[in-house]
Amino acid sequence: MGSQEVVELLGKCLRAAEAAAEEASTDVDRHNYCSVRDSLCAELALLLREASEMRWPFVPERWQFQQAVSSRDKSNLNELVGQHLPQLLNVLEAAIVAREAGAALAVIFLLDRFLYWTDESGSLLKISKLLHKRYRGAPVAPQLLIRQARVYLSSGKLEKAEHILSHLIANSGDTGCWVYRSESDRALVQAVSLQVRGTVLQKLGLWAEAAELVWASLVGYNALPRPDKKGIGTSLGILANILLSMNDEDFRAFKSTPNVDLSLLGDASHRLLSAAKAAAMAVVYSQYTSLYVLTNATAQGTCLLSYSFSAACLPAKRTFFLLQAKEAFEVGLLAKTEGEVVPSKQELHTFIKAAYSLVVTHKWLDGPSEAVTRSSRACQEALARFYDYCHADAQDRGSFCAEIMGLMARVKLELHVEPFVNSDSRSFIPDSFRNMSGALADFTLDDFSRVLHRFQKYHMSLCKTTNAKCKAGNQVVDGARMCITAFGTTEDVFNGECITEACGLSRDARSDVSRLPEPRSNVASANSLGSSRKKSSSRRSASGRCAVDSPAILRSQRLATHLSSGASHSSDKFEIVEAEIPTVGSDTPDDDHGPTDPPADELPQSLSRLMLRSSSLSNSFKSESSWENISRTSRSAGSCQSSKSSESSGSFFLMKTQDCQTSDPEYDTASGWEFLCMPKALESPNVDSGSCSTTEPSTENSHGTPDELTLGPQTSYPRCDSCLKSNTPARQYLLSREDYRSLLAGVCHGCLLKRLSSDKAKFKLEHYSTAHDALHLKFSKASGLWTARETCAYIGQSMGLHGSHRTAIWVQFLHQEERLSSYVGKDYRKPTQIQFHLRDVERQMTAQYYVTEFNKRLYEKEVTAQMFFLPSEALLILDGDEIAGCITVEPYMLGQFVKLTNNIKKKNDKLPATEYGLAFGHFTYLHSNCQDVVVDLQGWATANGKGLTYLTDPQIHSTRAPRGPSNLAQSGIASFLREQHGPQCNKEVTPPRSLLGACEQRRGANMRLFVVLACFVAACVAQKPHPCTSPSLLSGQLTLATQNEQLWAFARYLYDALGHRIRLQEIGFYQNKSFTYDALLLYREALMYEINHQEHTCKKRALRVDFHPMAVPRNASLLGQAVVGSSSSPGQGLLVNTWTGKLPDNAPYIVTVTEFGCIPVSTTYKTLSFGWMVTSFFNNVIGISDPNQLNPPDFCQDALDEEPVDFFSLFRVK
Repeated sequence: MGSQEVVELLGKCLRAAEAAAEEASTDVDRHNYCSVRDSLCAELALLLREASEMRWPFVPERWQFQQAVSSRDKSNLNELVGQHLPQLLNVLEAAIVAREAGAALAVIFLLDRFLYWTDESGSLLKISKLLHKRYRGAPVAPQLLIRQARVYLSSGKLEKAEHILSHLIANSGDTGCWVYRSESDRALVQAVSLQVRGTVLQKLGLWAEAAELVWASLVGYNALPRPDKKGIGTSLGILANILLSMNDEDFRAFKSTPNVDLSLLGDASHRLLSAAKAAAMAVVYSQYTSLYVLTNATAQGTCLLSYSFSAACLPAKRTFFLLQAKEAFEVGLLAKTEGEVVPSKQELHTFIKAAYSLVVTHKWLDGPSEAVTRSSRACQEALARFYDYCHADAQDRGSFCAEIMGLMARVKLELHVEPFVNSDSRSFIPDSFRNMSGALADFTLDDFSRVLHRFQKYHMSLCKTTNAKCKAGNQVVDGARMCITAFGTTEDVFNGECITEACGLSRDARSDVSRLPEPRSNVASANSLGSSRKKSSSRRSASGRCAVDSPAILRSQRLATHLSSGASHSSDKFEIVEAEIPTVGSDTPDDDHGPTDPPADELPQSLSRLMLRSSSLSNSFKSESSWENISRTSRSAGSCQSSKSSESSGSFFLMKTQDCQTSDPEYDTASGWEFLCMPKALESPNVDSGSCSTTEPSTENSHGTPDELTLGPQTSYPRCDSCLKSNTPARQYLLSREDYRSLLAGVCHGCLLKRLSSDKAKFKLEHYSTAHDALHLKFSKASGLWTARETCAYIGQSMGLHGSHRTAIWVQFLHQEERLSSYVGKDYRKPTQIQFHLRDVERQMTAQYYVTEFNKRLYEKEVTAQMFFLPSEALLILDGDEIAGCITVEPYMLGQFVKLTNNIKKKNDKLPATEYGLAFGHFTYLHSNCQDVVVDLQGWATANGKGLTYLTDPQIHSTRAPRGPSNLAQSGIASFLREQHGPQCNKEVTPPRSLLGACEQRRGANMRLFVVLACFVAACVAQKPHPCTSPSLLSGQLTLATQNEQLWAFARYLYDALGHRIRLQEIGFYQNKSFTYDALLLYREALMYEINHQEHTCKKRALRVDFHPMAVPRNASLLGQAVVGSSSSPGQGLLVNTWTGKLPDNAPYIVTVTEFGCIPVSTTYKTLSFGWMVTSFFNNVIGISDPNQLNPPDFCQDALDEEPVDFFSLFRVK
């Protein structure tokens, strides 16, 4: 049945539902319904009866709950529904006309999954809502309510999706008049809701939190009397993608979470291997459904491909993992045979992703070839057709689908994808996959209840913030009676009060609104353009409401949309209204004033901890990073870049350069990742914090100075392996094979800036609607690393919205987190250097780090509000192997855009969410040791301000970088505290005195007025000490002494948590004998070198302990907070936290670290051999001045193996 016929039949059903309230049914209508219903085949008739009787909350697949699957069970419901789709739609229409609401909703229940896969859920959900309004007593299946949440997620209405899911989780799945037959059915609904909410957090870039929720859903699926194989497979696949995206520090924290046991995923030592195993298990669990096999096999291949480039992968094993990735991608591509129809956006997108990933794998296995080049172009063409498919009318989709699958067949032919051995004709996986070991542990419903309890507080609090009104009446819906219309798309966000200063519009301004460019193919315009948009006029909406944008906002204007969710043809309207809060000194470059010095090594901290024995301090936690400026080295732009490389495929990009020289046209295979020196301390700028009357600078050259580009964390970012390579390419933006390896493995922030920054080369997209190869760059604030992934991106049509400095573009790329979601690309209107795009991403991800910590404090204080920053990423557009452009991308959000504050003094007091925004700003000030504040808050907020707020495009004032147009440094912080925050915080909680005292010492008398006052909610409780992780690069000195006085040692140490390396150069006494010792510990190689520089000799020993980074364990107990020295006046004391706990062998320990930076001060723990051992650290410096000291000297190459060694033996007589 063609998609056009489906649309026409659904249209008839929709019109019947709309007319149901006006006309009464007749005997003829009821007779016709019975006749049509009785014409169904026996299997469908049975399913329809069971759906009407509410036998299950989700329509089950035959194989879904079977441990031993028979040949009869190896089929899918979609096959049955697809064969009889016209009959079912006729039954639906007849039931609606006959006023048989229960039967109609039961038919919708059966049709739901099939029509979701064919991108027609929107119409079906509209019919469901109309029926519910007319027949309040008719039960609506939980599956339909969760489908609505999925559609909201894909279309960008995250707050509505969150509310639906939280209600179902908190209220045991209660919804409308649905009656559950068992408690296990309720648990199933909660498990599915947890799984979908995990994908919401995944889309927001909150990997650790998303992983916990998806793991909880796995517990739920396994706790059922008959485990849900389909649910398990889906959650494992989602978990694989989350592990792929998260950083290593979050992975360590996730592994240590209670009730999380990753041993079922095999070797859990590396997150990418765990992710690959999870995806492989998902393939086996879902082997009878082609879409699931395709999705999970592609995820498996992506994890293996990423691992092959990681630093943990030994060079000798790289080909092995590439071959495994190749096999996984081929399994996915063979899930459909040539000629099969694929009427699903999800499936088409994943097919193209699998094909492109296979092309990339072949490139790395066999090198560039004509077949690889042709296949890559076919994938680009397929992605362009996919974009057209997403925005096409129903009658045109079939031709686009056929064209895409034809291109996929061409790729399979070019790359010689051969069928695999498969003894089961109903399965979509090779026989070799079925032998894959791995089974989940046994869980009970009590286990699931305990897991749910961990999340119950949040979900209950979110339910309380929702004043959801059922569209069937005016009653407020409580959690136990929530219905499908409780979060309808027509729900207003704000009350009727106008929240702009002027709601009138001149005639000219009205005509400007009417001339908004129409998006291509009915694509709705987005409403997030950043903090520097053109100021537009305002008008009162038809309902008398206004909304705030920054400074232009979009509200609904009848634009039928095909959001990539397949979530219906939206009828959202848009109108431009004036914002009363413009941003001052907006963050954008002037065409004639670019930075003259590229920023150099910015060294972000990682999360690591030093362990003095293999079992010590085994639980790590995220670091409390903030920002610190780094040193810079001046470098010219190098060679002149042409708009197209010699391998150009007709790029639509124009790269403009100024004052440059002709470059060497030859391909340079040398890497351009240069060795970067360690930063020197930078003095704070001499700014009068009290003189804020002149804090509004000119917007000229408003992107800031080069110094301002290098804001860094409180503990500087770590460096990567690429920092140790000193070659500079002849053509700066031509990427060599080694460049690709470095980017795919992950490079530090300073290294990336050093490699790509230029004071002359500028980029600007010149043409749209073209697919291109690209590098997808993600930045992790916790690790300080940028990690790339090779992808294909389609730069779609402009949204027709242009801010003062940037423009918004529809973007689709293969490795986006959510396949069905739309993404917004942001490009500067004038040619701009790449470093500005990277800075935009780094700034927003830093704000995301801060707001994640802020939400933890809100949760601890049982405050219902939560704030999120959308994840921002970069796409480096490639023309051949040359970088031809750069844009930033983030998820598309649909809703009313509001501006809470600007970057100086203005704030929107009419919005309750502004109070939380100011609290967040104060939190960042305290959390960063009074050196940063996040301002210019804008995004999407719920009506009462106590629910969810999604933010984008912030600014950060920091004293760790020189003042510039966007970073107003101390005066910006002072202005925030005085003008926005005010002389008093909001009323509920007061801040810890110790923290306020530290800020007083830091800032002195000029700042005391602002920090000694009581603070609102989490901003003031933000600094309650929490377990922390030390910077991953440290050098300094330490002393070690034992209780029995047998051992005393002094050592200089170098500590590298990124490379798992430690260097100790020590002198000491052991049993009254002196010794000197120089040891290099390489934990990844499990080797230790004893180095004698005087004699140029080495001994090599096996190292029989694991590396454990330096951190306070998460299960440690706080003994107290104290000031070492004096707190009488500034500079006389150091704020430290002391923790205690027990090691796994039950030995007690005490550890003291600094409050700011988590720098180790001392550790004390008890051993059998020496009694209490005390280690004191001093002269600590973040970073390593000479990384070569962490490599074995040349004379150690032929070192002979000696007996194994443990850590303590390093301090004994040799």
